[in-house]
Amino acid sequence: MRSVSSLVHYIIIPALVGCIVALSILLWAPSLSTTNNSDNGLLSDLSTEEPSSLRSAPYSYADAVDMAAPAVVNIYTRTLVQRERHPIFDDPLFQRYFGKNPQPDARIQSSLGSGVIMREDGYVLTNNHVINGADEIVVALRDGREANATVVGTDPESDMALLKINLQDLPAIHLTDNRLRIGDVVLAIGNPFGVGQTVTLGIVSATGRNQLGLSIYEDYIQTDAAINPGNSGGALVNAHGELVGLNTAIFSKSGGSQGIGFAIPAAVASRIVDDIILHGGAIRGWLGIEVQESTPSLLEALGLPKALTGLIVTGIDKDGPADKSGLSVGDIITKINQQETDDARKTMNQIAAVRPGEVVDVEYLHGGQVLNTKAVAGQRKRQRQPN
Repeated sequence: MRSVSSLVHYIIIPALVGCIVALSILLWAPSLSTTNNSDNGLLSDLSTEEPSSLRSAPYSYADAVDMAAPAVVNIYTRTLVQRERHPIFDDPLFQRYFGKNPQPDARIQSSLGSGVIMREDGYVLTNNHVINGADEIVVALRDGREANATVVGTDPESDMALLKINLQDLPAIHLTDNRLRIGDVVLAIGNPFGVGQTVTLGIVSATGRNQLGLSIYEDYIQTDAAINPGNSGGALVNAHGELVGLNTAIFSKSGGSQGIGFAIPAAVASRIVDDIILHGGAIRGWLGIEVQESTPSLLEALGLPKALTGLIVTGIDKDGPADKSGLSVGDIITKINQQETDDARKTMNQIAAVRPGEVVDVEYLHGGQVLNTKAVAGQRKRQRQPN
């Protein structure tokens, strides 16, 4: 009896108590029994559920390359460079022993770059520095065809040039209407170092880059896709094979890619193409003003609040659009077409994008008062490209 009593006391009663507690938990607090399962489910969700952008990311960009690469061309230029002739070669005594003209007066200089077929009728866009001064331009397609190209027009201020080739069944690049965002995947297609068409992958590192000293009008896309010498004029495309930019320059101390490359936005490039075809050159808006960014020291000298932002008008062309609108030297332009004017380069690009004849809304400070006026944009004359 004692052994049976011990068995009941030490084993059966605790077991019954445990079953009662467990049943109570299941009936009154079922969530406690599934805590671990919930945690495991959460971890499972975190490991399997991904943002839609990641889920849609392809494992291969071959389709994008297949769409864009046929419209990207290699460009080879040849330039006849005159040599400086040493006066000794014209000396009669020298000519008596060595003959006349022992050294050629000219030599052929070759260079390479890339381009993009913008239209099926043979218009090819590239950088102006790729073909500048060339005596012969040869365009080589991905399918093996080659053709001599003629220069339709150039725009040194944005470093673009439009060529024309006469070939049939030409593939044209597709342009995108989607807004480019920092972090978007991009592919750079071109002919680096003359090795042949090459594709590199990266992302959009920044947009709206200026003050680089590359050209007068700067509104560059920055990318870490590898861009090297020979890529100039090639295509920067998105993950769908659509053109987003024209590869133009690299930031490098060694001459090779260091992860900082710049491209002209496709919208700007497309507008320049249309202008050159229709008008023979780029058409840009002009207000006839000279401005300087406001700084705390300059504002203090003028007796104005240091926190004020805007562009101080330092010069006005007589009878120009700004002059006719009522602006005067010393006014501070705070907005143009409802956009802040705290960056002189950005504002210059904004004015340049306006078509001649369009009305520009200007908000400015005059004598401490906020005023508004309208100026009818004129057409800006082309200036020389900076060295």
